[in-house]
Amino acid sequence: MQVVKEYVQRWYESGLDPDEYICHGKKDGNRVEIEEAETGVRRTALTFCTNDVLGLTQNRAVQQAAIDAILNYGTSNSSTSVLSGRIGLHQQLEAEISAFKHLEHTQLFLNAWMAMQALMDAFCHLAIPVPGFKHDRETLILTDILNHGCIVSALANSKTRSGKMFGHSPRVRVVPYRHCDMDNLARKLQRYVRPDDRIMVVSDAVFSMDGDTAPLPEMIEILSNYPGSTLVMDEAHATGALGATGRGIYEHFGITPQYAIDRGVIPLIMTTFSKFGASVGAAISTHVAELKPLLNVSPTSIGTCSLAPPLTAAALESIRQVRRHPELVQRLQENTRYLRSRLAEQGFEALGETNVVPVLLEEVNPKDFARELMNEHGIWVSPIWFIAKPRLRITANALHTREEIDRLITGLVAVRQNLYKTTTISA
Repeated sequence: MQVVKEYVQRWYESGLDPDEYICHGKKDGNRVEIEEAETGVRRTALTFCTNDVLGLTQNRAVQQAAIDAILNYGTSNSSTSVLSGRIGLHQQLEAEISAFKHLEHTQLFLNAWMAMQALMDAFCHLAIPVPGFKHDRETLILTDILNHGCIVSALANSKTRSGKMFGHSPRVRVVPYRHCDMDNLARKLQRYVRPDDRIMVVSDAVFSMDGDTAPLPEMIEILSNYPGSTLVMDEAHATGALGATGRGIYEHFGITPQYAIDRGVIPLIMTTFSKFGASVGAAISTHVAELKPLLNVSPTSIGTCSLAPPLTAAALESIRQVRRHPELVQRLQENTRYLRSRLAEQGFEALGETNVVPVLLEEVNPKDFARELMNEHGIWVSPIWFIAKPRLRITANALHTREEIDRLITGLVAVRQNLYKTTTISA
């Protein structure tokens, strides 16, 4: 542990540790009661750093669904799905997701990291030895270089099935391609595909640090040259946010997964519930019926408790709310456009085009910027300084008012003027 102690000490001395705030309660809309962990100071803040994009964590129907699930099933299923942990709510949620995503078969998981690992296990390594079946085809996986950590982690462990130190499956090869660069993707496929390869391309639909979207139609067009190839879209930040009714990136581009299927491409979609769904958990959806039983017996499914009743019920009611009230999605998209237009008016450089709004900073520590915005203006945003180019990560949601967005802009301008003036004088 001495190495850990020395490292953390240097980490703190270098100012790399994040400012920690503890939430003690949420008021109407985006006002939260928080405590600064280091000092114990409490305040009411206006948050622009929550992923509750549609505000459904405060929806009464969603809250009541979670309460009713606890009263009916208890707080936990206390078992894995394949043993005694599958409940009726799981079936309902899977059916609702399948209808929402236009893919007939859906499997639930505790979170996105587990869902992606289960997918790699199932796709690359199948399950257990089956008499008379020989698995001898290699897998080639191409991944966007800026994909989310859950994808990166799953790919790093994709060469051996989870739970096995040494694998006996055919080789898995992983090749990165430049961020959203379809020419590079096409060249990488031409270079690395071998006869009889099983091909998978995996990408975020919305990139969580850059706020941009994957060029889905071009990806399908490229993969149509490789019949039977698989295209995985991680729609964590797309579901509830993209498309006229919040169905995600396919709807955003005016197509459905059938568009890919008709071109010989196998579409897979990962949905998560921690953004639009007022819950946690994830799901993989497919039109290939045979994939679901493999996902269900993956080590991540067999070795973990199934999604708890209140979490399942909250996600289920959230999807129903989105389907009944598409105006929630429209309000989110209107707020996103308004926020981005106001930032542009004031000369801030905002990346992407979605409700995830990264604002780049020059010569100023994002921690200092976010800290002053909190201390002087009572506004909470996320500073990013150690995993990407220095930026503020701002998220719009459906509950923000124009007055609150204007208040954010006013605070950003004031902090910029003060910090950059200080920087200039110091220089």
